[in-house]
Amino acid sequence: MTEIIGIDTPSLGDRSYLVTDGAVAFVVDPQRDIDRVLALAEQHGVRITDVFETHIHNDYVTGGLALARATGAAYHVNAADPVAFDRSPVRDGEIVAVGTSMRVRALATPGHTFTHLSYVLEAPDRAPAVFTGGSLLFGSTGRPDLLGPGSTGELVRAQYASAHRLAGLLPDDTEVFPTHGFGSFCSATQSRGERSTIGEEKRTNPALTSDEKSYVDRLLAGLDAFPAYYAHMGPANTAGPDAVTLIEPKTADPAELRARIDAGEWVVDLRSRTAFAAGHVVGSLNFGLDGSFATYLGWLIPWGTPVSLLGETAAQVAEAQRELVRIGVDHVESAATGTPEEWSGSAPLGTFPRANFADLAHVRHHRPVTVLDVRRNLEWTEKHIDGAVHVPLHDLLRRLGEVPPGEIWVHCKSGYRASIAASVLAAADHHVVVIDDEFDRAEQAGLPLAA
Repeated sequence: MTEIIGIDTPSLGDRSYLVTDGAVAFVVDPQRDIDRVLALAEQHGVRITDVFETHIHNDYVTGGLALARATGAAYHVNAADPVAFDRSPVRDGEIVAVGTSMRVRALATPGHTFTHLSYVLEAPDRAPAVFTGGSLLFGSTGRPDLLGPGSTGELVRAQYASAHRLAGLLPDDTEVFPTHGFGSFCSATQSRGERSTIGEEKRTNPALTSDEKSYVDRLLAGLDAFPAYYAHMGPANTAGPDAVTLIEPKTADPAELRARIDAGEWVVDLRSRTAFAAGHVVGSLNFGLDGSFATYLGWLIPWGTPVSLLGETAAQVAEAQRELVRIGVDHVESAATGTPEEWSGSAPLGTFPRANFADLAHVRHHRPVTVLDVRRNLEWTEKHIDGAVHVPLHDLLRRLGEVPPGEIWVHCKSGYRASIAASVLAAADHHVVVIDDEFDRAEQAGLPLAA
């Protein structure tokens, strides 16, 4: 029986797939940490014979080449992609036989990239399925602007045409299996639901329910910034990423951690924002594992800056390492586990207060404070606290000079980004209060909003 098994990477908002007939299997868009895929294949007792890439990815380093080498599988990459490694080139309309019963047909679906392919699975015991990568997503499409503004106009129209090609060629009961759309910034908008079919997308997806101009105008108007580390993913994937080994980093004592911070390296505290605010190594930065850790660390860090990790347990450090290799940060300089008191040695810990929007409304009646909104531009434009200063989190490091002196109350939508920003501000010696609250509560708290 043909089975399609999703392999989620929620921190990046992506999904890979292992597809098996019970004897052999193929994989679509595997992430860098291929041990997950190998373990799944072993669990199901199947041999991986083929690996398919829908496109040269911009949001993660692929594990496709390493997986193909580890298993002896054929590695199917668009023949038009200028990669620097041997692959099994595949073109629009070609059919690859996998095992005795599965057939995989490549369809050109440009829009997310110029050479994007979707793959249609046909097997006798199930309805067709299409692996759409960054083309047709659940209620959305992949964004067309990742290759630069010079290509966006052409790609957004190609994306519309590709969605209609899929809808026109495939029957309504074809199941849709995208790679992006589960929180990935590769999605133009976030997806709805967990399952879909071509028929459902015909009824609900703006790419299939709108005319081209309306779709193009709406999609382009909704695009906002995407992570800076994306600039490094395409070149890495074109060159051919090696396999990675997740080796435990060496342990750093308090003196070494202090020396690394003083040298401008990043010492990253993986604990929750609540724990970080209560006590942390002065100068360390808070990217909690309970949020989009790799996305925001990769977005903010000056590429190539050495990284050390602080976690309560070795398991936290190992999880963070796994997240980092997915975006091409393959080496962690050092790590420490335990408590902030152990990491700081005899030096005093840093702290800052946590508050909510009701606290902010109250304090504004008594003294002047700066409200710093670190949400993205589209969030700010829709609605913001009247009188707030706006510096998106991804711009904060280069725009620190624009942050006024004095008491800074920093907020985002829910608290995660605000804590990252607060740690950056505290490391720069600002007097900071982090608002750990939902922005939807700001107006209820009596704070005047502007648009």
